[in-house]
Amino acid sequence: MSTADPGSEKSFLRRLAVATQPALTKIAHGSAPFITVFALIHLTAPVMANLGGTSLASQVMLVGREYYQTPFGEKYLVLAPLAIHPISATLKRLLAPTTARRITSILSLTGYSAAIIVALHLFTHRIAPSDPAPPIYSVGPSELDYEYVKFALHSWPWRGFVSYIGLAALVAWHAAEGMAIIWNTWARPTFGPLRQTARSRAIGAVIGILPVATGLYYMWQEPLMIFASHAARFKAAFTKSVYFQL
Repeated sequence: MSTADPGSEKSFLRRLAVATQPALTKIAHGSAPFITVFALIHLTAPVMANLGGTSLASQVMLVGREYYQTPFGEKYLVLAPLAIHPISATLKRLLAPTTARRITSILSLTGYSAAIIVALHLFTHRIAPSDPAPPIYSVGPSELDYEYVKFALHSWPWRGFVSYIGLAALVAWHAAEGMAIIWNTWARPTFGPLRQTARSRAIGAVIGILPVATGLYYMWQEPLMIFASHAARFKAAFTKSVYFQL
């Protein structure tokens, strides 16, 4: 009875890793700009709260939905890149662990942490409110504006601010790290290296999310402008997540 040669298996895995790395790199890098554009559009709304409060934030969000919440846009410009990016990066790590960036690197830590929180955010702000069963009764798009976010900030201040600002910070920091890698991979031969330090990228990420944090603060300072029935539905949607049950 023959047995598989461990050496040939290792050789096959090495060949597979070498063959797939370029394609996986292109997929990971190519999906990043779609996520960046979505994040910028999505975060413009809370930034505008600095100028016009929750009302202006909600109006800007409605305009942004023309990009990311259409039947085509949500599937192929938002959800697909959000899934493809971490999957391709993970496959790169699994297929070539010796050449992959350390799991403890800033890029990896921020990326995997952001992926987890994005999934929780998607559940809390998109999936849970669409539940047609009582007491949620499917909170529709016209009802799901920044009053929903404000409700979280009023009801769970610490958890609300930590989740929103934490998510924005992780995405911004990961984007800064990833942008440097993408630049040095594709643009460096033509335009030269991107001369930034890890510290400058971290500082840039913090500065970048400050308008988001202050926008959330201004919304928190405003009174809730919803009916009691809406508040009950909002609470039911948020508490479907374990994070808001604690």
